[in-house]
Amino acid sequence: MKGGTVQINWHDTKPVLTLDFHPISGLLATGGADFDIKIWQIDSGEAQKKIPTALYQTSLSYHSSAVNVLRFAPSGELLASGADGGELILWKSHVTDAGQTWKVHKTLSFHRKDVLDMEWSRDGAFLITGSVDNSCIIWDADKGCVHQILDAHLHYVQGVAWDPLSKYVASISSDRSCRVYVNRPQKVKGVEKMNYVCQHLIIKAEQQTTDDTKSSKIHLFHDETLPSFFRRLAWSPDGSFLLVPAGSFKVSMASEPVNTAYVFSRKDLSRHDSLYITEFQNCSFNLTCFKPALQLPGASKPVVAVRFCPLAFSLRGTNSAGLFKLPYRFIFAVATLNSLYIYDTECVAPLAVLAGLHYAAITDVTWSPNGKYLALSSQDGYCTLVEFHNDELGSPFPISDGKILNKDVIKDANEQKPMEVVVEASSIKDIPVVEKIQSNEKQTSLIASTPPATSKPAKRRITPMAIDP
Repeated sequence: MKGGTVQINWHDTKPVLTLDFHPISGLLATGGADFDIKIWQIDSGEAQKKIPTALYQTSLSYHSSAVNVLRFAPSGELLASGADGGELILWKSHVTDAGQTWKVHKTLSFHRKDVLDMEWSRDGAFLITGSVDNSCIIWDADKGCVHQILDAHLHYVQGVAWDPLSKYVASISSDRSCRVYVNRPQKVKGVEKMNYVCQHLIIKAEQQTTDDTKSSKIHLFHDETLPSFFRRLAWSPDGSFLLVPAGSFKVSMASEPVNTAYVFSRKDLSRHDSLYITEFQNCSFNLTCFKPALQLPGASKPVVAVRFCPLAFSLRGTNSAGLFKLPYRFIFAVATLNSLYIYDTECVAPLAVLAGLHYAAITDVTWSPNGKYLALSSQDGYCTLVEFHNDELGSPFPISDGKILNKDVIKDANEQKPMEVVVEASSIKDIPVVEKIQSNEKQTSLIASTPPATSKPAKRRITPMAIDP
């Protein structure tokens, strides 16, 4: 593994707020506070034993405000981008003699305020978005119109995720709740229509007192004072579990809150034996005092984004202490405001912890379609690229689309006392770290391949280091 912060003019020194890899070509798209979307080709640094870099390809200019989120459709033919003021645009790819170009295909209008997060359905027919107007909207991408509005949140919707099996969608808000909606199709004029209703409202979990005679309920998530616009959550590629950021958990009632990310098992989400049922806006759902299957180790700063590598990998068979019981491995990234953790579902401790890469908050994280690159963006105006050597993550394992295991994916010990499954900081050792960009390295080739640079001198980077979670 080799990587670091690439010192090029990404978005005219303005914050880089989002990024995503094209699912076919592997081109990287970034969006920033300069109102532009830029497309980059990633150039491997493996042969020269240097960090990977990005070569500027083209710009997509149409937004009139900061671009907060962008995501390629699974087919790669469309790109959706959301910005301040409710701007939402679908771009379509066109192949010309000069190469691939992107043109505005549709503008989607309904959100009244900033669009903060989005995700495509597995078939690319629908798109879900979350906004500062407290709502989630499911869009029909082909018709370019609203399919359904989910407006139960009481504050900003900062993250949305679409189940790869299309049964659920999930959202998380700064109202300290995570909502999981289930598809209950309705027939309209004889035609079955997709219809999502809230099945779980995840707010609190039960916490035993020291004498085990009483229990109290604790909030699972940070409130609106979390210093980030984003809480980007994600489903595993097979849909077997949901990974949720912005966790704040107390080990005991007297202890200080710990920053964490939660793992919710699909099996638990499908259960209907919640503590009590309530009516809310004519929708019956489970107001769940929910127990996450497990929580990831607390970091010094809140978790703001999580993202899975799109590939599954064969089991190495070298670690029986892992917390997941899958016939394959998933690799996923957990980004806090100031660091990045890389996890393997077969291991307890993270594979790597990257820290000290940026001066300002991390905003988004993404994987290339072949799992070779991991990229993250930051409000300091730079992006970090990490390159994995061939087979460093393992051998790809084929998983069937639309199929998951008919059993829980978390080990049995976790089913009895899920909230006690905490990875101890002391278990993290010998963690590899990325190499920094040496200050005496020449960057002329990078600058020449980027948009015109400003006269401002490049900021010096902080030395990446492993930190204690």
